[in-house]
Amino acid sequence: MTPAARVQAAIDIVDAVAQAARTNGAPADRVAGEWFRTRRFVGSKDRRAIRDLAWSAIRACGDIPATGRAAMLRLATTDDTLAALFDGTNYGPAAIGEDEDVASGGVAPGWLIERLAGSGLSTEEQVALLDRAPLDLRANRLKISREELAAALPVPAEFTSAPDGLRLAAGTAAESWPAFAEGLFEVQDTGSQLAGAALDVQPGEAVIDLCAGAGGKTLALAAAMDNRGILLACDTDRTRLQRLPARAERAGAMVETRLIDPNRELAALADWHDRADAVLIDAPCSGTGTWRRHPDARWRLSPAAIDRYAATQARLLEIGAQLVRPGGRLGYITCSLLDAEGTDRIAAFLSAHPGWRSDPISCPLGRAHGTGWRLTPLHDGTDGFFFATLRRL
Repeated sequence: MTPAARVQAAIDIVDAVAQAARTNGAPADRVAGEWFRTRRFVGSKDRRAIRDLAWSAIRACGDIPATGRAAMLRLATTDDTLAALFDGTNYGPAAIGEDEDVASGGVAPGWLIERLAGSGLSTEEQVALLDRAPLDLRANRLKISREELAAALPVPAEFTSAPDGLRLAAGTAAESWPAFAEGLFEVQDTGSQLAGAALDVQPGEAVIDLCAGAGGKTLALAAAMDNRGILLACDTDRTRLQRLPARAERAGAMVETRLIDPNRELAALADWHDRADAVLIDAPCSGTGTWRRHPDARWRLSPAAIDRYAATQARLLEIGAQLVRPGGRLGYITCSLLDAEGTDRIAAFLSAHPGWRSDPISCPLGRAHGTGWRLTPLHDGTDGFFFATLRRL
């Protein structure tokens, strides 16, 4: 493809992503994947270039752009090389008109910027939420140390602050390597690794991952437990949970899975009441800490949606608390930097449950924030997270 044709392809993808955001449709990754699936003639190098252009245009727009072209023109206002590709050639974008609409810039819609500022994020920290993220790996200690993994990788890697963490350049196709197929590592952000490690699970414990999803943090828990003890991974999403057994087999991780019906979690986990040494709640959230990877997520939020997330998070804390034995721990993680989904939830829980206390967090990155701990892209070079560890007295 010519450079101009790549620009037009990226415009088409941004158009589709913006339309999906307006209608609460598929996220950008799936939209782009479907676009490429129907255009198999597009080679791998072209795919990467087109995706990079599309994601850069999405990052440049605070609100949903009227068109993909308006979003790309936002980029072109500060990039003469890109602007020159609007040349009207075959398969390329038409020349730029004198009075064409250009999408508005900014980090996020105005109401959301106010929420972030009210949650203690400076303007600089908000801007950094849209930086391009590096690629982090977690060495699977069930099979290999990170030192051994670093020596075996085909590209340079640096150690991160997570005990098993390695960092590679953004865009590295690590999941295509034989070492990934052999289960020697998982792709996992350093912040995610540190947040999961804060629960400090030990070999021989009985542990529940209450919102396991496809199992990224579950596999990290299995490695920390050295496959000794009981690890139960639960979720209400059948499609996501079904991916976990194959991932666990590849990693050599001993995990039991349990699909549970929404709003019937306690009944489905009756055999675990007052039994778990530790319960992890990686709660559904707005994802404000993950915009580096999912910049279109900020176009999908509303005040009502955040209220719904907060209600779900409060309910999950109530469920998790009934599964923990006296003296056990409850870990809460959210990849949101809004206090309504983080420290406010923990403060409300502790206020309503005098038989619980917040444990101190020991983490090599981040800062204390309210009743827990916060990681941000600007301060820590990770995705944004809030996490806390609670103990039943």
